[in-house]
Amino acid sequence: MSAHPTPSGAPSALPSSTPSAEGVDALGVLAFLDAVEAAELIEPHSLMILRHGRLVASGWWEPYTPDRLQLLYSLSKSFTSTAVGFALAEGLIGLDDPVVSYFPEFDAEITDPRSRAMLVRHLASMASGHEEETYDRAHALDRDDLVRGFLLLPPDREPGSVFAYNQPATYTLAAIVQRVTGRSLTEYLRPRLLDPLGFGEVAWLTDGSGRELGFSGLHGTTDAIARLGQLYLDEGSRQGERLLSPEWVAEATREHVPTNPGVPADADRLDWDRGYGFQFWRSRHGYRGDGAYGQFCLILPEHDAVIATTAATRDMQALLTLVWEHLLPAFGPGPLTGREEADSALARRLERLALPPAAGEPAPPQGAAQWAQAAFVPAGGVCADQPGLTGVTLAAGPDGWTLGLAEKQGGLRLELPTAGGWRVSDDPLPTAVGGGWTDADTLAVHIVFLETPHRLRVTCSLAARTFTARWDTTPLHGGPLRSFRAPDRSSRSGG
Repeated sequence: MSAHPTPSGAPSALPSSTPSAEGVDALGVLAFLDAVEAAELIEPHSLMILRHGRLVASGWWEPYTPDRLQLLYSLSKSFTSTAVGFALAEGLIGLDDPVVSYFPEFDAEITDPRSRAMLVRHLASMASGHEEETYDRAHALDRDDLVRGFLLLPPDREPGSVFAYNQPATYTLAAIVQRVTGRSLTEYLRPRLLDPLGFGEVAWLTDGSGRELGFSGLHGTTDAIARLGQLYLDEGSRQGERLLSPEWVAEATREHVPTNPGVPADADRLDWDRGYGFQFWRSRHGYRGDGAYGQFCLILPEHDAVIATTAATRDMQALLTLVWEHLLPAFGPGPLTGREEADSALARRLERLALPPAAGEPAPPQGAAQWAQAAFVPAGGVCADQPGLTGVTLAAGPDGWTLGLAEKQGGLRLELPTAGGWRVSDDPLPTAVGGGWTDADTLAVHIVFLETPHRLRVTCSLAARTFTARWDTTPLHGGPLRSFRAPDRSSRSGG
């Protein structure tokens, strides 16, 4: 249902059907689109809905497109969990093995009884015994090996007794898989998950040790999110072929540890208060993998449905609430008749989804000569949102204006749109640039980094010769602007 063509070499298309044929009320999906576009704090990027194993609705808000890899943030954890499921089935790891047993080089240093009692299952369920996130403290203990830093940090309580969302726990879990298999996560998953399910390309960020992060950093398409969800919905099978055991799927997606034990079990708990499995969250409905700012894989066994989203929002609960309010009621018990007009209306709507263009004129209303070769420094002396950004320049050319962004680690040169809308380019990295001059003194440019959820707003004042740059959603991995993309194509596992 997308207006965008399938790229060459892309995975085979998912089986598709009309919403009504699969018992989905297209009017409910249209109501969801209305609501999510009207929500001030939600910027939707993509949506895919599968019912009874068939794709019934899909759309991307331009300038986002189906073939673009997206930074999935903590949705990466559910892929790491899946790698654990494969390694467990192959006898390479055991859930009740002590974590330290996989790192004998650290054995003599790890003396705390709770650290030594930590099991693989405790890592998988975010129940290491630490009462809060340990990333900064573990990194401070060992800046070269996060596993060692984490194991040197004694848990506050007995492992298995308390939940704490904890990046080094997943990192260590991923490190175990990579150690026992002798491969990166993507290399290990390629013949077991990625190729059998037709995922196509994925890319995973690595750290200085060369390990793929595990807890974050995976880049994949919305289609990949949907395929993972369908595999779990089908209890580990794909078209009759067994990939994961149903026992693993059940174990990975049940509640192992309460995420907010202070909330009564019979209360109307929020989606983050309903327990945690093995790198999957329990939800008000079904269970999910999720990543910062609205990257969701929602698996709804009671409706035989999967919903995949990518977005940019600081209020992830608000996005989930809209799903529960509009999409769940759209799932009926059987095929719907007489809904051809609604199905067609939804298909048309999905094909023309687009983010509102940023305001601004393609050229200054006056004083073009003053803007040409203008240079700007950070207002206040430093750009707080992107400290490495030290200067902005403007240059006029025969094909329009070019914005230069200077950073300590290098810079970017981006062409501004010449006729409104978005100017999309893959060089020097995938971006969409919008905006322009809002008055004679002000240039306001929006830079969307298309392989991430992030948008940077750069505003230049000609009178002050200063600029500001602010992120709509703060990148969690940081780094120079050139790093806001999937790892280089040459480093991706393709077969």
